[in-house]
Amino acid sequence: MRYLTSLVIMVMFSGCSVAQMYAPEKYVKYENLPNDQKLFLDTLQRQTFEFFLHEIEPSKGLVKDRSADWSPASMASTGFGVPVWAIGAEKGWITKDRAEELTLNLIRFLLSSEQSAAADATGYKGFYYHFVDLKHGKREWKCELSTIDSGLLFAGLIFARNYYNGDSDAHKEIREGVTKILERADWDFFTITNEKSDFFNGLSMGWHPERQENNGLIDHCWWGYNEALVLFIMAAGSGSKDYQKQYDRWLRDYEWGAAYPELDHYLFAPLFGHQYSHLFVDFRGIYDIKNRERGIDYWENTRRATYTQQLFGKENPKKWKGMDSLTWGLTACDGPGAKYNYDNYKFLDYSARGFAKHDQQWNDDGTIAPTAAGGSIPFAPEITIPALINMKNKYGGQGLWGKYGFQDSFNPTANWIATDCIGIDQGPFIIMIENYKSDFVWKYFMQDPIIQAGLKKLGYTSRK
Repeated sequence: MRYLTSLVIMVMFSGCSVAQMYAPEKYVKYENLPNDQKLFLDTLQRQTFEFFLHEIEPSKGLVKDRSADWSPASMASTGFGVPVWAIGAEKGWITKDRAEELTLNLIRFLLSSEQSAAADATGYKGFYYHFVDLKHGKREWKCELSTIDSGLLFAGLIFARNYYNGDSDAHKEIREGVTKILERADWDFFTITNEKSDFFNGLSMGWHPERQENNGLIDHCWWGYNEALVLFIMAAGSGSKDYQKQYDRWLRDYEWGAAYPELDHYLFAPLFGHQYSHLFVDFRGIYDIKNRERGIDYWENTRRATYTQQLFGKENPKKWKGMDSLTWGLTACDGPGAKYNYDNYKFLDYSARGFAKHDQQWNDDGTIAPTAAGGSIPFAPEITIPALINMKNKYGGQGLWGKYGFQDSFNPTANWIATDCIGIDQGPFIIMIENYKSDFVWKYFMQDPIIQAGLKKLGYTSRK
């Protein structure tokens, strides 16, 4: 059966082949975009920016997880908010003083909030809980002390340390405050030391104060290729003693493969795993040991992953309504849920959806997330921008386009559109469009000594 499926796919994509569709010369630089596409990107950025103005707790600089009234703050959303505010200031959507104020309020809150093993603290060991309540800034929902959410927060702060580079008191306080926050982060605390664990020596995904085993650590580490790549760069550059064994455990389970000819890449099914680290790190032209083995950098890897999803949308093997070459994108997002089930169609709520190859499909229930294409704009603008324009034109009037730009997701088969926007899905639109236009976030983030040291320690080199 697998052979037959592969044969059918080869026939579908032979002739006017993937090579012709995918050829590098098809890449469209921003300056060569048609004016209507430039205008669309401007509109998308500006509209989405409103989320980071109104779905926040300004006195603490915290950004909500989602637009629902009941939503707590998310540390990852907050990390995305820091460069988003700077982008808004550069464009005149808010004043530079306001961007500085929000960033300073965040830093002051992080430095003054409780760091302890108490179950209702804001953080511990220099890291932060995934969600905190807006009023008090305390842990919400007995969630985990999260390495990835803290890491994405740190990434936003590292950007700030380099962007706010003036001599004013505010700029100095930002830089000094970020340095204090980064210096107290204990990366080695999260090393899984249980030799019987399958994840021995790995960087744990997090910690719970209620957990008795493994010093409270979650017995699951970051491994294989996914959104956590930036964590290892920051850990290595921050002086972690365990960075090498954590990184070695991460590298051990990489998988190389392809769903379609000539699109071999390191696999991870949801597109967010190919995007979140790339919001900050410019991987163009730098190679670690895995890149050198295969001859492509992680930037090219994300380009191939994006093309893979576009071709999967075109193939649409489950024949979902509306999914095609201009309406595609699987990632973590909201979904219709079981109340929309009918006949043999079953729908999920919030889930990580994705496609890497035909035996690696994650929860494909016909739900499409615009952020999947939006987060890949710098890597494959020639397919992502037309897809986003099509989604807005076709479904925007039905409710997909709202006060914060795109709603989180939609499912034409279920006749459903998400009611919320989610911070970690909105942020990539703004950041990646600006990276595509001017390398804005990449430029400042890559200047940081922690990042430069981390890349060097992990063996990244320019290809020769």
